[in-house]
Amino acid sequence: MGPMATHVITGAGSGIGAAVARRLHARGDELVLHARDAARAKELAAAFPGARTLVGDLADPDRLSWAFSHQSLPDRVDSLLHIAGVVELGGVGDLTPKSWHHQLNVNLIAPAELTRHFLPQLRAARGHVVFVNSGAGLSASAGWSGYAASKHGLKALADALRQEEHAGGVRVTSVYPGRTASRMQAKVHQQEGKEYDPGKWIDPESVATTILMALDLPRDAEVHDLSVRPGR
Repeated sequence: MGPMATHVITGAGSGIGAAVARRLHARGDELVLHARDAARAKELAAAFPGARTLVGDLADPDRLSWAFSHQSLPDRVDSLLHIAGVVELGGVGDLTPKSWHHQLNVNLIAPAELTRHFLPQLRAARGHVVFVNSGAGLSASAGWSGYAASKHGLKALADALRQEEHAGGVRVTSVYPGRTASRMQAKVHQQEGKEYDPGKWIDPESVATTILMALDLPRDAEVHDLSVRPGR
């Protein structure tokens, strides 16, 4: 990434997204932070002085295009970082279409739609698209069907995009973190009926380090898939 790169980031409000946004903000890069509503946008703007915000509900990807048409979008995009995600556990016998739609919309269809929107800028900048996937994007466990399906789909989106855009110089990386200490992980433990101990899981800062490594890699190389597992 060159000087003053511009990054569009989803999920900057907490966990891995917040860690990545802090690191890029600290080094003086331009941030465009996605928020689901105006109140959230205000919080993000306060947390990251100088950052711009972009409002749209990832749970309703059909309306993102309309929402963006009423806001000023960045002219330059060096990276698009898909870090937002939702998880709802449940057996196949229990998950309703509402749960399926919610997870597929936020975790898969919204990233596809955001990518479609920013591809012209990414192509012009020879930019980078990073999908924060999950260990569940590589294998599915009991109780995780909806989430894992959305993340398996995200891997397919990334793989196809990489082949489509490679010749034009757009890099595409999927990162597959294991369980990471975050609000989402606390919610997963609650759904599993287990005690949550953040010390057992990966620090979001460690995942942020791997994402920045992929972004900052010289142009002669591209990280395709990166698994990050708990080290203790």
